[in-house]
Amino acid sequence: MVAGYCWNWVTKKKNDPSIYDINIDQYIFHMSWNLGNTQTWAIDRDSIDQCGCIHTCQGLEFDYVGVIIGDDLRYENNKLITDPSKRAKTDRSMYVYVKLSKTDPVGAHRKADEIIRNTYRTLMTRGMKGCYIYCTDKKLAEYIRHQMG
Repeated sequence: MVAGYCWNWVTKKKNDPSIYDINIDQYIFHMSWNLGNTQTWAIDRDSIDQCGCIHTCQGLEFDYVGVIIGDDLRYENNKLITDPSKRAKTDRSMYVYVKLSKTDPVGAHRKADEIIRNTYRTLMTRGMKGCYIYCTDKKLAEYIRHQMG
């Protein structure tokens, strides 16, 4: 299981499996990021109970992958919309966006849009045999289902 970086990685410092980084619909689904193990996370026995991100799965391939698309990508007014404000504050790839937004807001949003889209493109191409997708935005889920249909 992998996800877009929309949830802060609070367990990174605590390394406590009873704390969950990713919480969806309050009590429906919760999971921790890869608990600080970025070297062998994908092949560890406990990885089934942890979620990887773009930084831990880039360059890896799995038979099947489950991808959680967070609030940073949604579908509205017949368009895919990226929202960098919904990314986790702990996502280092967005530091460029924060810094650039002070001097070049349009360029910053364009760069953030590219980062968000590339994140999901990378996550969804990790599965060699298949990819399961869950979207926090129901309209995006409908859009993807229709596109696959």
